[in-house]
Amino acid sequence: MSEPLRVAALISGSGSNLKRLIDAQAAGKLPLQLVQVISNRAHAGGLAHASAAGIPQAVINASLAGDEGEDAALQRALKRSGAELILLSGYMRILGADLVRSFAGRMINQHPSLLPKYKGLHTYRRALEAGDREHGASIHFVTPELDDGPVIAQVRVPVQADDSEATLAARLAPREHDLLQAVMGLFCARRLALEAHGIALDGQGLEAPLELLADGRLLPGH
Repeated sequence: MSEPLRVAALISGSGSNLKRLIDAQAAGKLPLQLVQVISNRAHAGGLAHASAAGIPQAVINASLAGDEGEDAALQRALKRSGAELILLSGYMRILGADLVRSFAGRMINQHPSLLPKYKGLHTYRRALEAGDREHGASIHFVTPELDDGPVIAQVRVPVQADDSEATLAARLAPREHDLLQAVMGLFCARRLALEAHGIALDGQGLEAPLELLADGRLLPGH
C-alpha cells in the first residue's frame, strides 16, 4: 500500500473545500496527509478547520514576508512542508511565475467556471449575464498564466431562469466539493500526472477534461 499523499493547501476564505478533504481523510476515504495550510489572510475561516484537525498552518502575505517577499516566503514554506501536491482552494492571490514553475506539475487550482470560459473573478455574474444554460467548476494544473493550465476535470450544473449569483453558487458548491474529492482520489492513487504532452491518466493522455457524473464517477469528457 502506498504512503498517504502529502498535500499543502493555500486558502483565503472559509475553507469549505478544505473541510471536505479533512473529513474525507478522517473517514478513511482519502489516503492523504494535509501537511500544511497557508492563508494570505489572517482571519480566513479555513484556518480554524486546520487548527481543529491539528494541521500545521501559517499566514503569509506581503506585510508579514517583509524584505524576503511574499512569493519567496511562500516557496520556502511549501518546500519545508514536504508537500507532494499543492492545492489552491479559494486562494485569492496571483502567484509569481518563478514560484509556479518551481512546483510545475505539482500545483492544482479549483476555479468556479467551465474553463476556458470565465477566467478570473465574478464567474457566476458573467455566466448569468451571458445567458448560459449551464455553469460549473474546473480543477486544473497551475501555470504562470491566470487560470490557463491544463484542465483535469469539470462538473456541470444547470442555470435556472430565476438564478442569482448566490443561488447559482449554492447549487454548484456541493458538486464542487464532490469534484475535488474525486480528483484528489486520483492523485492519492498516483494515477494523474502532468507530462510533456499534457495530462496523463494511468499513463494515457487525456484528450479532454474528465467529467464528474451524478453518481460520483469521473469519466472522459468529449
